[in-house]
Amino acid sequence: MPNARRYTLSLSCPDRTGIVAAVSSFIAANNGWIVEASHHADATTRHFFMRQEILADSLPFDIAQFRILFTPIAEQFDMQWRITDSAVKKRVVLLVSKQEHCLYDIFSRWKSDDLDVDIACVISNHETLRGFVEWHGIPFHYVPVTAATKDEAYAEVAQLFDEARGDVMVLARYMQILNLALCQRYAGRIINIHHSFLPSFIGAKPYHQAFERGVKLIGATCHYVTEDLDQGQIIEQDVIRINHSDQVEDLVRYGKDIEKAVLARGLRYHLEDRALVYGNKTVILR
Repeated sequence: MPNARRYTLSLSCPDRTGIVAAVSSFIAANNGWIVEASHHADATTRHFFMRQEILADSLPFDIAQFRILFTPIAEQFDMQWRITDSAVKKRVVLLVSKQEHCLYDIFSRWKSDDLDVDIACVISNHETLRGFVEWHGIPFHYVPVTAATKDEAYAEVAQLFDEARGDVMVLARYMQILNLALCQRYAGRIINIHHSFLPSFIGAKPYHQAFERGVKLIGATCHYVTEDLDQGQIIEQDVIRINHSDQVEDLVRYGKDIEKAVLARGLRYHLEDRALVYGNKTVILR
């Protein structure tokens, strides 16, 4: 049943006995067919996390009625929860600057149905990638950002995101720092990718800095964006080993490859409701 319509229920709450039983009993009592289930109990914080996929056609009601009927259970256990429908594609808004590798990769995955999403639009502080984006039939919005106009620019970004009915904003090598208002307005809905050298190699040309220090590993981190620069909850990371024969150009190339892969995996976890945020961390339920 790989292509069957599914409802995905994800939740977190204070840990206690009876949570799994209550949720599973509710679904079973309504003839719901659970096709994927995972959960995690954090022994340190005593917090519980769960994700279940349910065949939509196995239930006698739609997703709106599910929300109504499940609410008493959620309130009983003080749950933070959501349920999504696989028939409703999530809408992705991409923010880019001049570097194209992450944008190209996401477009490729979208065109091949590897990412089952709608790309609502692309927003950029440069005109560089307009032709590529519009060739694919995707709206492109140029929103320049300067120190004097930053707040106005990000107010426009927010307006474009809302008008596009965006579900998630992806900074696909967008080389600007978002303002506080945007970070707070879309908390848990903005994803960024950067090299894993932070905070060791901050500022311009991180791969050049790493080369000068003779690092043995380079990598990338996909994380949620918060008001604290590059301190948001980590969704996915990966590394690749290098050696003394690699030149700075090799590091840049390796870095681009791993940035693409890590961003794609992190975005997928978010889109599939596998990334549950709690405090400074995420729990990834697979």
